[in-house]
Amino acid sequence: MAKIHQTFVCQSCGAVYNRWRGRCEACNGWNTIVEETGTAGPASGPVATRPSRARGRVFPLEGLTGEAKEAPRTPSGIAELDRVTGGGFVRGSVILIGGDPGIGKSTLLMQAGAAMAFRKERVVYISGEEAVGQVRLRAERLGLADREVELAAETNVEDIVETLSQGRPPALAIIDSIQTMWTETVESAPGTVTQVRSSAQALIRFAKTTGTAVILVGHVTKDGQIAGPRVVEHMVDAVASFEGDQGHHFRILRAVKNRFGPTDEIGVFEMTDGGLSEVPNPSALFLAGRDHAAPGTAVFAGMEGTRPLLVEIQALVAPSSLGMPRRAVVGWDPNRLSMVLAVLEAHGGIRLGAHDVYLNVAGGLRITEPAADLAVAAALVSSMSGAALPAETVYFGELGLSGAVRPVSQAVARLKEAEKLGFSKAVMPQARSDVGERGMQTEALRHIADLVAGITSGAPRGGRRKPAREWPSDDDV
Repeated sequence: MAKIHQTFVCQSCGAVYNRWRGRCEACNGWNTIVEETGTAGPASGPVATRPSRARGRVFPLEGLTGEAKEAPRTPSGIAELDRVTGGGFVRGSVILIGGDPGIGKSTLLMQAGAAMAFRKERVVYISGEEAVGQVRLRAERLGLADREVELAAETNVEDIVETLSQGRPPALAIIDSIQTMWTETVESAPGTVTQVRSSAQALIRFAKTTGTAVILVGHVTKDGQIAGPRVVEHMVDAVASFEGDQGHHFRILRAVKNRFGPTDEIGVFEMTDGGLSEVPNPSALFLAGRDHAAPGTAVFAGMEGTRPLLVEIQALVAPSSLGMPRRAVVGWDPNRLSMVLAVLEAHGGIRLGAHDVYLNVAGGLRITEPAADLAVAAALVSSMSGAALPAETVYFGELGLSGAVRPVSQAVARLKEAEKLGFSKAVMPQARSDVGERGMQTEALRHIADLVAGITSGAPRGGRRKPAREWPSDDDV
């Protein structure tokens, strides 16, 4: 008879305990530990008592002496999705996609599956949250009801694997979502750590043995992280995050992990009435509608993976009536903003201690690279002094704690993108000689004081520009 053993597993991080606790010592989460009962079979005993198994075959590692061969890929038919995955879906790979509810994950995957089915590839869409009729309604809204995509509403992993094994192996299998799947080998409720891990392991085993590319949709927590144990992210081949603010029509698909391609690559989409449409030139859309004459705006020439991207940095510096001035940031690291403010105070002579500071990245994009330090500093100084920055100038560079402007990577690609969009000047760190060979005019900075001096020299008298419109007083009336 199989031995029954009880364990207590944290539903946030997957830590295992032998008794119940109110707080998890691994993630410091309260009331996240749940009792789970498992069955220890004959194979769970000591290694010496297990039945012997035949040894597996050993294959030589090809490609050591010859040319390395590319992994066979299946294009999805969506160029932005292929950019994130590295050129298409690798056969037998497993991709985990997470995102906020309603951000458009199911819409994107339905469009990708329909594009592959149009090329006579077998695509199976399995929904654990919606009925087949609801999935059909979405396909009709997107104009994809005539595509030969196989649909199913099932949550049992064993039944899913048995269904997918019938006929020719699918080129793509979409599981929406992994938190709703459950397997008969584990006696716990669906959505628990053990069920998510066991269900993902069974689907990964099916993908590796049949060559089917499997996409797992994962829920996210309040912090934006994929819910469930982090071990699932280590089990899959690629992890992508679907980001975007529902107040904006832009959606960003960002590669967090990719064994078959570059990481930190992004794909830009636009939410329309007919679904998600690709944005081949996101820089032009992110800069559309900006106010050229307004102080506090700077254009940052950044890099997202291998793609150069131009975005607008908006800053507002206003006198504060509070004892502790506010620091509000949207789309950037708040700790990085505190460092830039300290450098401006210590080495730039800009007194911001008694002012509220608001910083925003236009378009809902989130920037993570330190090359945005110089653009943020330029926007802050422009807002503080009231001097508008030149409309045809881009900024990029990293700031050191000593006030030095440090060089960044891929400067040539940034300049090429800026020149393509009509910019004629770039304020950047001191770089190599080959960077200045382009047609753009470059201004090399060594210290943050040079940037402050260049901006404040064109500031209006009095230090701050008057408001564009003032309400009439009682005397005027």
